[in-house]
Amino acid sequence: MTTKKVKEIKADIDKCTGCRACEMACSAFHAVPKYSIINPARSRIRVVVDELKDLYVPIRAGDYAQAECNGRHKYVINGKEYSECSFCRASCQSRDYFKEPDSGLPLKCDMCESEPPLLEPMCVQVCEPGCLTYEELEEEGDEEDRPEEMEIGLESLVKKHGLKTVMDTFARLSKG
Repeated sequence: MTTKKVKEIKADIDKCTGCRACEMACSAFHAVPKYSIINPARSRIRVVVDELKDLYVPIRAGDYAQAECNGRHKYVINGKEYSECSFCRASCQSRDYFKEPDSGLPLKCDMCESEPPLLEPMCVQVCEPGCLTYEELEEEGDEEDRPEEMEIGLESLVKKHGLKTVMDTFARLSKG
């Protein structure tokens, strides 16, 4: 058994005011060059908003899903009906959330990994109401070595978007 660090961002929706500072900070941090532009469409966190009910739910980007999910469940929160897509973390075929606006490539929260490392992801740092909190936990488990994971991901991106689009995006990102 080995111990590994698990990074987690928790969201307390009772504290979220819908200010969207998390979206702004995320998009600025991931801009190329870093902090050069604010574009919430490039953010890896989105705030689902129902202003009439004063409900705000921050959702972070998760893994890319090659196909649409089969589930079309509905959730009722404070009397308003939401589809499960509203709270889904995946980038998929059925919606434009968590996709790079220029290339259409999927975005995924990386906890603002950088060199030197940040103490907390940018969204947590700018969250004045304290809705977002960051934790590092230690979990025991078998160490999994998945060197093929990146290859599988790149192959699926090339299959979906074409080699030229993927290469152009990597070239643009590497300039930062």
